[in-house]
Amino acid sequence: MLASSRTNRRVVHNLTGQSTAAILRNCTCWRDPEKVIEIPLVVEQFGRRYRRRWAVRGVSLALPERSITALVGPNGAGKSTLVRACVGFEPATEGRILVNGHDVASDRARAVASIGYVPQNASLYRSLTIADHFALAAAARPSFDRPLAVAMITAVGLAERRRLGELSGGEQAQVALALALGTRARLLLLDEPLASLDPLARRDLMTLLVADVRGRHATALLSSHIITDVEQVCDRMAVLVAGQLVLHCSIAEAKSRFATLPTSQLDGAKAIGIFAAPDGAPVALVDAQARGRPASLEEIVLGHLAQSKRVAPQ
Repeated sequence: MLASSRTNRRVVHNLTGQSTAAILRNCTCWRDPEKVIEIPLVVEQFGRRYRRRWAVRGVSLALPERSITALVGPNGAGKSTLVRACVGFEPATEGRILVNGHDVASDRARAVASIGYVPQNASLYRSLTIADHFALAAAARPSFDRPLAVAMITAVGLAERRRLGELSGGEQAQVALALALGTRARLLLLDEPLASLDPLARRDLMTLLVADVRGRHATALLSSHIITDVEQVCDRMAVLVAGQLVLHCSIAEAKSRFATLPTSQLDGAKAIGIFAAPDGAPVALVDAQARGRPASLEEIVLGHLAQSKRVAPQ
């Protein structure tokens, strides 16, 4: 169940992260007091520490309703930790996470009731068939849309009678995604769901994912390192580097904010990050005001990932 307008307003007023506040200011619907924008997921100054090491720290972001946000970052950046925390599998060392106004730490049952989740390595029962998994899902969540799940696996050439132990890693990922979308959840959390798929299967499932999310006005957070997928299906992006959020905005805004320059032409312009162009020449990601060439989405991501040696949670 979606949180009430009053609950959402309280959530917004309690936000402490600058990045989150900036997102909400950009929601034009929120500026109009006669309209209400739901915030399905709010991450507020979240941090997760393992002994002396911070996996994630100081992350604040909000996912506006009906958005598909890409969570991008190198291996070890904290993407899976953040996604797992949103489902309650990683307790916060500091900060909090709210799903439709419900605190994941203190009200987990209601928070996760509206989540469809695909972990990086889905735990499926190898001895059971796909049909068995769909039956278990329907028993656990009566609203489970079996026809939708069946249509998804049929579209990629799988039959319900197949046992999971007979499937490849990519095929198991397709079943896991069908189980998540079949929940008809208002919030989808997808942790590298398509990384093991071949390009054709990935494209087909991406098409189904977008059609489902857009058709139901749902919201999704998609962890991925495949930039072409991000550009194809997402309208927002969040970049994690060494456990910290270094960029969070719409993809359109990112493309308007950044440019690239050869390092030899910086002439005092501040480089956000320096990376190698396809020809090996060093290129700097800079603010668009530096009058460089407009940056592609891949260059924007590479430039921010180049900060990994300079950014680290303390």
